Amino acid sequence: MRWLFWLLLILALAVGVDLVATSNTGYVLIVRPPYRLELSLNLLLALIVLAFVLLHLTLRFINYTRRLPASVRKYKEEQRLRRGHAALVESLHAMVEGHYAAAQKAAGRAFDLGEDAELSALIAARASHKLGQKNRRDYYLKEAEQRAPGKPLGRLLLQTELLLDDRQYSEALEVLQQLKKLEPDHPAAVRLELKLQMRLQNWQQALTLLRELQNDEVIDNWQVKEMRQLAHRHLLQRHAADLPALTAHWRQMAEEDRLNPRLAHLAATSFIRLGAHMQALEIVDASLSRHWDSDLAELLGECVSTNPQKLLQQAERWLLLHEADDKLLLALGNICSRMQLWGKAESYLEASISVRPSSEAHLALGRVLENRGEKDRALHHYRLSIQAHHAQQELAG
Repeated sequence: MRWLFWLLLILALAVGVDLVATSNTGYVLIVRPPYRLELSLNLLLALIVLAFVLLHLTLRFINYTRRLPASVRKYKEEQRLRRGHAALVESLHAMVEGHYAAAQKAAGRAFDLGEDAELSALIAARASHKLGQKNRRDYYLKEAEQRAPGKPLGRLLLQTELLLDDRQYSEALEVLQQLKKLEPDHPAAVRLELKLQMRLQNWQQALTLLRELQNDEVIDNWQVKEMRQLAHRHLLQRHAADLPALTAHWRQMAEEDRLNPRLAHLAATSFIRLGAHMQALEIVDASLSRHWDSDLAELLGECVSTNPQKLLQQAERWLLLHEADDKLLLALGNICSRMQLWGKAESYLEASISVRPSSEAHLALGRVLENRGEKDRALHHYRLSIQAHHAQQELAG
C-alpha cells in the first residue's frame, strides 16, 4: 500500500514540474567579457539540482570510504560475537548431553573467540576432566583465573569438586579455605566441605556442617537425616571401647537419632560389652517403645538388670503385641535362664525355635537343659546350634 502512495506522489510531482516548466519562458544571461552565456531558466534549475545531487553523492561516498575500515572492524566483531555465543551455547548443550569431547571443543572455540572467557574456560575444564585430560583441565582453570581474577567463586567451586573426584583431599581442603575467606556461608561450598569431611571420616565436623545445611534447607531433610545417622554410627563405633566418650556422645545426640533402631542397637551393644547394662536397657526400652525392632528386642536377653522381675514383666507385655517374634522369645528365654526359671526358659526357647530355628536359640536351650541335668538333650541342641550356625554363614556368604 505504501509503494502505491509513493508512486502517486512521484507522478504528481512530475506532472507539477512539467506544468511549471512548460509555463516558464524565462532565461538567464551570464556575461563575462569577452564571453556571453544564455540559457533557459528551466535548464539552470535542472543543472542546479543535478549539481546538488552529485555533490551529495560525492560527499556520502567520501564519508563511506573514510568510515569503511571501522565498519569492517565492527562487522567482524559482530561476527566473532555471534560465533562465540553460538559456540558457548553448543558447549552447554553438549555438556548436558554428556558429549564431553564435543563440549570441550565447542567451549575451547568459544574461549578463543572471547565469549565469556571465564565461563567458557570452566566448561572446557570440566569437559577435559570428564575425558581424563588433566593437563588441559589445569590449563583452562589457570586461564579462567587469569581472565577473570575478580570473579574466583565459580572457579574455586569447580576446582574443589574436581579435586574431590581425584581424591586429592589435602589440595581440595586448601581451595575450600580460599572459598571460605571469600564467602564463609556459601551453600555449595558448605556441601563440598561436607562431602570432603565425610570422605576424610571427620564425622564430628560433618555433624556440625549438617546442622548448618539443615538450617539453610539446602539439602533435603531425608538426606540430612541419612548422613547424620551415618556419622553417628561411625562415631559410636569409634567410642565403642571408651565408656565416658560413648556416654557423652550418646547424650548429645538428638532424640530422633537416639530412637533410631539401628543406632540404638549399636549403642546398646557397646554399652553391654562395657558392662553398662542399665544404660543399655534404657536405650532399648526407649527405642522399642517408639519403633519395634526384633534385633533390638533380642538385646533384652543380654542385659543384666538390677530388677530382673520388672524386665521380665516388660518383655512379656511386649510379647502380647508380638507373639510370633522369635528374637523376643529368645530374649525371654535368656531372661528366665538368668533368673534360673528353667522350665519357663525352656518353653520360651522352644517357642522361638518353632517360629524360626537359630543357632542362638539352640545354644541357649542346650545350656538350660544342661543346667537341668538333661545332658543328652543338651548335646543334641548344641549340635543343632552348630549346624544352624554353618547354615547361617552359607546364607550370608
